[in-house]
Amino acid sequence: MKITQFANPELLWLLAVLVPMVALYLWRCRKGNAAVRISTVSPLVGVPRGARYWGRHLPFVLRCIVVALLIVALARPQNSEKGTSTTTEGIDIVLAMDVSTSMLARDFEPDRITAAKDVAAKFVADRPNDRIGIVAFAGESFTQSPLTTDRSTLQTLLGQLRTGMIEDGTAIGNGLATAVNRLRESNAKSKVVILLTDGVNNAGQVSPATAADIASSYGIRVYTIGVGTQGQAPYPVQDMWGTVRYVPMQVEIDEAVLKEIASLTGGEYFRATDETALSAIYGQINEMERSRVETSEYMTNTELAGRYMIWAFVLLVVEFLLRYLWLKRLP
Repeated sequence: MKITQFANPELLWLLAVLVPMVALYLWRCRKGNAAVRISTVSPLVGVPRGARYWGRHLPFVLRCIVVALLIVALARPQNSEKGTSTTTEGIDIVLAMDVSTSMLARDFEPDRITAAKDVAAKFVADRPNDRIGIVAFAGESFTQSPLTTDRSTLQTLLGQLRTGMIEDGTAIGNGLATAVNRLRESNAKSKVVILLTDGVNNAGQVSPATAADIASSYGIRVYTIGVGTQGQAPYPVQDMWGTVRYVPMQVEIDEAVLKEIASLTGGEYFRATDETALSAIYGQINEMERSRVETSEYMTNTELAGRYMIWAFVLLVVEFLLRYLWLKRLP
């Protein structure tokens, strides 16, 4: 029985009553209280003293323990445990990532898509309380991962993104519409899409504006990121023999459309011209969309007085049996 505190510690002073009890018992033992008077005890000198002789003090010892246990019970011993209760209000986030061949441009190190995946992986690792999903788009769009809190699975699926997975092109509207569909039935109070692209919408059946309107109707904020340096960047080009060469080409990002999407949904548009800027953008979004975590402390007290009273009763019964059965004296 581990005691951490007493509700009435001042009552422990009553344990001092044991001192006069012991003193009185010792005085009575020295005075003697013979039941039978005889003329001399010389024949009994040297007789071995058995268990009953030494055991005659046991009832008094047990009675002292009973008194001590009852006093401790009156002081209300308690076992206190301190704990914490955490309430988490997470955010549902979908990462919509462009996987068109232009994402192989090498104005980022080693290229745009690798840099984007690395930064997104760090973002995922820093959001332990949120459900995160992944949508990939090029000329079409598909769900790479539904909303989940399984960080290891998300990291694996992010690493598997690559160009050439689907028909080439840049269907920004389709990518956003697919991301919105993943969040449509979410019960989270905060729903967010982070859409990353490096081009101009040139494919798909859903226009970016229409997809943005749908997102706004579901209360989904969309943060858009345009990836690409200012001016020209080395783009991969395949010649007639199948050899891939990198040719400087003008970077074209439909910033007007991306700004419109962000504006319609209450989000924000960012331009990332290198890996450092891209990392800073994700860090900024990470700070703006923080999960709500509330931690409260509580104290639980377990009353132990009942246990001490039970032990006192058990020892009182033992003391009674010893006194009136095993140590029964002549009247």
